[in-house]
Amino acid sequence: MLRIQNSMDKLLIKLLIKENQEKILKMSFIERTVELEPNFNYVFVGLRRSGKTFLMYQQIQNLLKNGHSIEEILFFNFEDDRIDKIELPDLDLIKRCYEEIYDYAPIFFLDEIQIVDRWEKFARRLADNKYRVYITGSNAKMLSGDVATTLGGRYLIHDVFPFSFNEYLLAHNIDLALKNEIYAKYYEIQKLYTKYFYEGGMPELQYANDPRGFLSSLYQKIYLGDICKRHQIRNNGALNFLIKKMAESVKQPASYTRFANLVSSLGTKVSTTTVIEYINHIKDSWLIFSVENYVAKMANKEANKKYYFVDNGLLNLFLLNADTSLLENQVAIKLRQLYGEQVYYLKGKNEIDFYLPAIQTAIQVSYSIKDFDTRKREIGALIELSKSNFEIKKYLLITKEEEEIITEQGIEIQVIPVLKWLVDMYQNL
Repeated sequence: MLRIQNSMDKLLIKLLIKENQEKILKMSFIERTVELEPNFNYVFVGLRRSGKTFLMYQQIQNLLKNGHSIEEILFFNFEDDRIDKIELPDLDLIKRCYEEIYDYAPIFFLDEIQIVDRWEKFARRLADNKYRVYITGSNAKMLSGDVATTLGGRYLIHDVFPFSFNEYLLAHNIDLALKNEIYAKYYEIQKLYTKYFYEGGMPELQYANDPRGFLSSLYQKIYLGDICKRHQIRNNGALNFLIKKMAESVKQPASYTRFANLVSSLGTKVSTTTVIEYINHIKDSWLIFSVENYVAKMANKEANKKYYFVDNGLLNLFLLNADTSLLENQVAIKLRQLYGEQVYYLKGKNEIDFYLPAIQTAIQVSYSIKDFDTRKREIGALIELSKSNFEIKKYLLITKEEEEIITEQGIEIQVIPVLKWLVDMYQNL
């Protein structure tokens, strides 16, 4: 196994350091609506191509605006095809190469560092020595208990999602922060929302001539590279079928046993243990996230989760007649962005799609409540919840387009279109 160690390799490292500095000065990008604490180290994690690297570029530009010089920046991309496999000792060599060029204490930006085995030891040493460090990685195992223990609380973890709807609008030169923008460009916003609903918010999608082709290619890279290759999956047909069935099961609590039976129906028997491993690998890639039943016992919390895709465009690759699933998935994504893992569902006598204990809010999602039976079911579940021991201050019913206020049996239920809800969520932050 080759290591970066000879003089030619050192010249290459120095070239890459200088090259990245020049590249960053010329870089243009769509700013994310992200605020970072000024004196903390960060690990940015998330789905492949969700914008982690560009968030580092944005932070570098902010540092330059605040008086830092580009010579202070040590940006290194560990996926650069000009470098061979790097091992842990090589990380310090990169630092020493920088110090041979400059007299500054570098500000580290280490892109996709999870490629280097035991990288977290180097990251901890940098933090211990008071360097400022920003790290990206696509693998959720960067947040495993072992890594978190090694980092010892020296880094803040920041989840990077695809564009929120507000960021998506900014990418199309619409700024909701401007007075009356929502009214002046309402029809354009509606049109853009339809694209966002079906195609999702992957940042690079803005430049794609074939959105579905781009998303299909991205999925293949996640599936083949981040899941199959990384975890040495042999039965990749079963894995692909499992992902498809998880997409079809969005909105529904599903057990590991159910998924094992569905995959085994292909003809290749798959055990529940294997399905659990596969689902963990899929979550590690950031393709999906899960939501637990708030009132379930511990064993059932783990075994009967609801699974959502981190981007509507990727989910839409797997579905026909996808509208109802895409609507609930989009609500789940936004809630996850805002409240992290403190998003639950409730499953008892009735099912409540989302429960947010931090703000005492219950949310149902229904594409339409024009049908009498649907209306009765969705409203009835919220009314029953109001009679329980839960302290609920706000009841929401999110639809595709319908809006009204329902007052029944002593509670008020706000029926709100998803587009208005997304705008309101932004403006009330």
